[in-house]
Amino acid sequence: MTPTPAGMPPRSRLRLTDLLALSTSGLRSRPLRAILSALGIAIGIAAMVAVLGISASSQAKLQQQLDALGTNLLTVESGTDLFGRETPLPTDATGRVQRIAGVLEAAGAGEVPDTRVYRSNLIPAARSGGLSVRAADLELRSALAAELRAGAWFTEATAAFPTVVLGSAAAQQLGIERPGSLIWLGDQQFSVIGILDPVVLAPELDTAALVSSAVAQERLGFDGALTRLYVRAAEDAVPKTRELLPQTLGPEQPEAVKVSRPSDALAAKGAADETFTGLLLGLGSLGLLVGGIGVANTMIISVMERRQEIGLRRAIGARRAHIRRQFLGEALVLSALGGVFGAGLGALITLAFAGANGWPFALPLLVPGAAVGATLVVGALAGLSPAWRAARVSPTAALSG
Repeated sequence: MTPTPAGMPPRSRLRLTDLLALSTSGLRSRPLRAILSALGIAIGIAAMVAVLGISASSQAKLQQQLDALGTNLLTVESGTDLFGRETPLPTDATGRVQRIAGVLEAAGAGEVPDTRVYRSNLIPAARSGGLSVRAADLELRSALAAELRAGAWFTEATAAFPTVVLGSAAAQQLGIERPGSLIWLGDQQFSVIGILDPVVLAPELDTAALVSSAVAQERLGFDGALTRLYVRAAEDAVPKTRELLPQTLGPEQPEAVKVSRPSDALAAKGAADETFTGLLLGLGSLGLLVGGIGVANTMIISVMERRQEIGLRRAIGARRAHIRRQFLGEALVLSALGGVFGAGLGALITLAFAGANGWPFALPLLVPGAAVGATLVVGALAGLSPAWRAARVSPTAALSG
């Protein structure tokens, strides 16, 4: 410590506790202005935290779906030949595919043409509602890992009778909530034995009424040709299986067989969500910038209004560095209040949104911390100029005017 020359008063010092008291005194004396200024930053931070939290929760839900359904499902569809004619899958497609090394399960469904389903025979034929009728293999539910909302899937016994399993949207459209109801399908009565939950990797089944292949061929004129085949393969065998499927199902025209992986579509959806998140983050950053400008504006006005206070403090020994620290501290406290409130509000918005959509709450802890850190940086930048201006105020000029 540098000794004080004889006859001179000791140099003024500003302890940390004094700095904290000074930094909050201005805000406590004008609470409404402080709240409004902090609100600008809080809105920007809340938007950023909520966007990141909702995106993280959506990604967590997507990952849950992929983990539950697996990424080893391949879908095979019939296509068209060089002349534009449809090339249906062979009637023994399931058997052919099951002989490929690495294939774990294979099951398909075929659309039954010219067949509609209604709640009763009193419904006009034109009001089909866009529902389709599909013949399904008994192993279809297992291959798709489809969940039943109510009732049961086909068994060897029920598959021999006029029974039907409804997709989730089809059941809702027909007004059927539980098994046991009768519906009018292909001018015949069928008994509903089950209702599926939405099938994420095969959404076309949501609007379908599924009957067994045996009953479809016996009662509805189904020719046995599948329109879509679902194949489960070992994880390490998926690329090879994908390569072999066209040659196996259409050796003469392999280019007419379409093979896709539904999980790729989900991954693409996740990538699209990330792009959308980037856009919203940009908007949140804009809100943070506006909030920072509000803090700077508040601090400048505060300096102008408190010139006499600054002059008095300088006159009784406060140094320029003390004035700079005081006003910079006020800006930081103001920003910290907005940041903490905004981070909390963003977390609550994320929690409410995730709960309403049935998603897991997956807000990374780093996000609120980084958001508060960002507000402190913005607050410091916003407070630098006003603090510098306050420190340059002359005590004589401030007290005189």
